[in-house]
Amino acid sequence: MRVVLTGGGTGGHIYPALAIAEQLKTDRPDTEFLYVGGKRGLENSIVPETNIPFETLDITGFRRSLSADNLKTVLRFLKGVQTSSELLEKFKPDVVVGTGGYVCGPVVYAAHKLRIPTLIHEQNAIPGLTNRFLSRYVSTVAVSFDGTQDQFPKAKRVMYSGNPRATTVHRADAAEGFRLLGLPEGTPIVLIVGGSIGAKAINEAMLQMIMNIVRMPDVHFVYVTGKRYYDETKRSLEEAPWVMPANLHVLPYVERMPEVLASSMLVVSRAGASFLAEVTSLGIPALLIPSPNVTNNHQEVNARALEDDGAAIVIAERDLSGDSLLTAVEAVVRDEYLRLRMAECSARLGKPDSAAVIAAELRKLAVRAQAIRRGAL
Repeated sequence: MRVVLTGGGTGGHIYPALAIAEQLKTDRPDTEFLYVGGKRGLENSIVPETNIPFETLDITGFRRSLSADNLKTVLRFLKGVQTSSELLEKFKPDVVVGTGGYVCGPVVYAAHKLRIPTLIHEQNAIPGLTNRFLSRYVSTVAVSFDGTQDQFPKAKRVMYSGNPRATTVHRADAAEGFRLLGLPEGTPIVLIVGGSIGAKAINEAMLQMIMNIVRMPDVHFVYVTGKRYYDETKRSLEEAPWVMPANLHVLPYVERMPEVLASSMLVVSRAGASFLAEVTSLGIPALLIPSPNVTNNHQEVNARALEDDGAAIVIAERDLSGDSLLTAVEAVVRDEYLRLRMAECSARLGKPDSAAVIAAELRKLAVRAQAIRRGAL
């Protein structure tokens, strides 16, 4: 089978696409791929490392206010459709998969015009603009959150698949996570992470809280500042009037996050959809601080979905401080019943077979298209 993957801008769009590719390759090693990304997105550094052939489009998103830039965006979209059509006609895929981001628009739309089966995956509880637009054209829409299927009223078919990133992370080895951190297996770990770049609000609250983590000497804190804030954070800690707690790791980035996540008893993080899929695939309780600076406030909707099901506690950024974060962490760490109940609820939300579900749908779409071309349907 030949598959085109497209999705970009952030890791939340890229890693689900790569998880789908990994599953398809596991099922059928002869599967061939082409990845089409944007010229400016994170995919430019991530995808080439996977050895998947990679092409780019010059594409941007619409501004929500009237702007001359929107005319340029329309022109880039039309040019992107033309370039995508040329790439698709050359590669001849059996199916095209879009996982979000502006670049999906021209690629998936071009596939529709060429009568190639298409699937888009929506990571968030509130769909993005591109997926809303594409939903009326694609063969299948796959959603990460059960109960959000009605967000796509014009789609031909909508299925609950979960997030395929869950499949990748579910296989992570907790013992390897402890080894990477240099900690004995079974050490209670609280992981604080604001994403690969970092989250300023979480970092500020964590700096206010650090002096008090000595109140939990049996718990080890792994604090991932994000690359942008690491040097600044290290300086602040070196200049602090108190001694650095022994039960603390401060890291700029974690290369093998799935293993470290698997070894954690509690996670403090933003509420990006892919990361939540990872957390629930492992059944880990979470304290979530949704970013208020995202389209349609979708991170808060993602976080509240977990909170409503008992898997997470949400702290709005406006209410975040060192004291509020410490209080919430202590509440979960010291209450074993609460922690275990949250873990059970988290595991119930997890969908570790997500990538397999999507892979099966893609094979079905490809087989049906081949039958139509042969005149069997």
